[in-house]
Amino acid sequence: MAEAMAQGLLSKKLLNSKAITVGEPRQERRMELEQKHGINVTANNREAAGSGKILVLSVKPQDLDGVLADLKGVLQPEQMVMSIVAGARVSTISKGLGHTAIVRVMPNTPAQIGEGMSVWTATPSVKKAQLDQARTILQALGTELYVNNEKFLDMATAVSGTGPTYVFLVMEAMIDAAVHLGFPRHMAYQLVTETMRGSITYAMKSGKHPAELRNLVTSPGGTSAAALYQLEKGGLRTVLSKAILAAYERSKFLGEEKGSVVDTNTAEHT
Repeated sequence: MAEAMAQGLLSKKLLNSKAITVGEPRQERRMELEQKHGINVTANNREAAGSGKILVLSVKPQDLDGVLADLKGVLQPEQMVMSIVAGARVSTISKGLGHTAIVRVMPNTPAQIGEGMSVWTATPSVKKAQLDQARTILQALGTELYVNNEKFLDMATAVSGTGPTYVFLVMEAMIDAAVHLGFPRHMAYQLVTETMRGSITYAMKSGKHPAELRNLVTSPGGTSAAALYQLEKGGLRTVLSKAILAAYERSKFLGEEKGSVVDTNTAEHT
């Protein structure tokens, strides 16, 4: 995800490649990033953290404590920290770094192609100019939505952060069903992906509620009605609702292990 952020900024010419420094422990990965993007690389996180105005934390949750301990005391007051670490609370990052200007982001995987949905919040210590910088970075990944309370990040984790997982599963199921009917797999893939892409684009451009769009294509006694009957009989809505709730509860649990939810609402941010 951090590479997607760098790639988005570079492709939109918002930053020069030499304005980006990456701290990466693996030598082969450092070489790959340097050759691919022309950015600065180092094995020393403290060196990377001290090289710019914005520090992006993009590590595995289980590695976060060690990274925070390594970086504690390194940051300057005017620097902003942007965390995309899953489940890591603002309070955990602030305490671990001894720093207060924190932006927490919940991105999703389509950000890697500039089509992401990022939900984010910031502490009161983040200045207006820094908020604008954070917004610019996230817009390079796709669409961004600022929220004034950290509790919405757990909700976003369950809906938009984990959302691609639900979509991919439905895609897989539809492709397998098409193959079962007799389509070659490559044709089934094209039929399903183009249908999903077109349906979503149509829904967004129409501005209509999904229920209204569904009714428009459901004729009495028709194929859609027969299919919808089976989907409702199978409890599709209930299963999806339970899945999103389970993801939400898991996100809360992971965060509560390390820190508390912070109300980040301020007059300056709104």
